[in-house]
Amino acid sequence: MPPKSSPIRPAILNMQPNGIGVVSGLGLGEPDLIPLWFGETDLVTPAFIREAAKRALDEGRTFYSGARGIRPLRQALSDFYARVLGIEVNMRRISLPGAATLAMVTALQCVVETGDNVVIVSPVWPSIFQAVELVGGISRFVRLEEEWNASPPGWRLDMDKLLAACDARTKAIFLASPGNPTGWVATREEQQAILDFARARGIAIISDEVYGTLVFGERQHAPSFLEIATEDDDLFVVNGFSKAWAMTGWRIGWLVHPRKLERQMEVICIANNTGPAAFAQYGALAALSPEGDAFRKQMLARCEAGREVVQNFLDAQNRIRWIRPEGAFYGFLQIDGLTDSLEFASNLVKTARVGVAPGSAFAPPGDAASDACIRICYAQDPKRLQEGLDRLGKAVAAL
Repeated sequence: MPPKSSPIRPAILNMQPNGIGVVSGLGLGEPDLIPLWFGETDLVTPAFIREAAKRALDEGRTFYSGARGIRPLRQALSDFYARVLGIEVNMRRISLPGAATLAMVTALQCVVETGDNVVIVSPVWPSIFQAVELVGGISRFVRLEEEWNASPPGWRLDMDKLLAACDARTKAIFLASPGNPTGWVATREEQQAILDFARARGIAIISDEVYGTLVFGERQHAPSFLEIATEDDDLFVVNGFSKAWAMTGWRIGWLVHPRKLERQMEVICIANNTGPAAFAQYGALAALSPEGDAFRKQMLARCEAGREVVQNFLDAQNRIRWIRPEGAFYGFLQIDGLTDSLEFASNLVKTARVGVAPGSAFAPPGDAASDACIRICYAQDPKRLQEGLDRLGKAVAAL
């Protein structure tokens, strides 16, 4: 008998781990290695957040708690937006499906059908384009342009290219601001142009604002689509507690969605995950307290200090440069002569004992500009960060 064909979707069979996972698998947890590859600080979650979760456990909060998250936490998130952005976001528009990654998948599930496409501003967090494939969609990339000759150098979004990439099968535009891995921050004018276009064409916007409060300068928060959109717009804003509150291992994030999807979101959240862990939500609730606001400021200061450590390191280099990030906590470092970032990052683990993310992980195959880069996370202890950079500098000198 001829072999039966597999029922597994080809898109699933063809999936490969992203480069960050490949490189980190070579040395994760080894004590002599300095890990700069993941998007997380080396700080543990603050004690007041951990204690709140422990109290919840001791109080027996181990049962189902509502698929969209507990009411006090959703209200606290509404209050967070009022406090930080000065806007009203009704708690009925806020759902907590689980981790912020799942919030992103949930948004895609709402709009993408098999064969539809999502236009993505890149370089970008690789989970987004893998998630598009997961739900049966196709990713279209519009790369930010590097303006090295500007003063200061910066990333620029070519709006004409972004809008031209959309066609009749485009269901969503995805962008992250502040961006991972670039630190790019979209301007209010860019957001308004995207919103106007999306409204006219019936396209959803999925905005990753996980790094919204990790923005340098005088602002409390990077410009948000929530400030200019209405509750009826097809806007999905992804956010989470992982970055600003040092809670990466908690896997708890939220999604602000159109008001019209309130009932449907109940169904989707039940089907996907039945909501985040009950006791973890009480830790998240503590993160939104005044103590949490103070910690966010400490985290931002740590990021600013780390950014200066990287800048001072780069000032002494002649083969490594970056576009100084406006937000988030990453350095996307361009290395002169680098053509295979995955191989280079893998060798760094083995020979220099420092872990970085390959630039190729943040772009589609063939993006040579990204493959000439590596990403580091600088929300680290300054001395350890400096040691990691020194190891990197020696490896680059030996290229």
